Amino acid sequence: MSFRSRKDGVSVLPFPGRSALAAVQTAKPLLPVLIVLHQETSTPGRIGNALRALGHTLDIRRPRFGDPLPETLDLHAGAVIFGGPMSANDSDEYVRREIDWIAVPLREQRPFLGICLGAQMLAKQLGAPVAPHPQGHTQIGYYPIRPTEAGHAVCPNWPDQVYHWHREGFELPAGADLLAEGDDFPVQAFQSGHAFGFQFHPDVTYAMMHRWTTRGCDKMDSPGARLPHLHFADRAVHDVAERAWLKQFIGSWLKRMPMSIMSEAAE
Repeated sequence: MSFRSRKDGVSVLPFPGRSALAAVQTAKPLLPVLIVLHQETSTPGRIGNALRALGHTLDIRRPRFGDPLPETLDLHAGAVIFGGPMSANDSDEYVRREIDWIAVPLREQRPFLGICLGAQMLAKQLGAPVAPHPQGHTQIGYYPIRPTEAGHAVCPNWPDQVYHWHREGFELPAGADLLAEGDDFPVQAFQSGHAFGFQFHPDVTYAMMHRWTTRGCDKMDSPGARLPHLHFADRAVHDVAERAWLKQFIGSWLKRMPMSIMSEAAE
């Protein structure tokens, strides 16, 4: 059987029926996801790949370099704030602006995800303190986490160990649900309404790990940090489970947009 291709390069069977033609003609593009990054060379990594695979485009903003943040998320399916070497306690204008801006997805009940620094910003927006470990411990490399009953309800099959790169942690915000806990940094994942915060880095690809362990080699002497070769040895053991779990989580996370809003966005 021969195939023909549409202009967008997608192969379709020849002579589709009327219902198939109608589906092609009436399909509406999905709303983009807002991506907030903090360095010139930063990428959304594996989370960006998962969002693109679901059909979403990425609206990438870097407030640190002057990019504005939208006043509403009416034109977005959700938002993700990623990590960075800065602290949520820094006095820089863009840090304060990002923390204040998180009130937008909270108010509009849009899916929000904070990764490491982004999770710490979410915690501060919700009134929880962010601070270094009392004994100066860090988590740089793979460390175990323990999902709670609430965590299993949100998404099953959590990985036993996940990748970290941080020296600060946060307390559980008032009214939030603890999804996963750890040892040196007890709060590893939490949920508040449609907003989620992960202290760890499920976004890190193999190439990103190479960059981080090379450019951040001076951090390997920090208390509790894993040596560079252990990052890759542990990745070989734990990455398959973390990757599968993240794909499942991202799919369910975007479905948390209220149905009334989804209907309005499709019109």
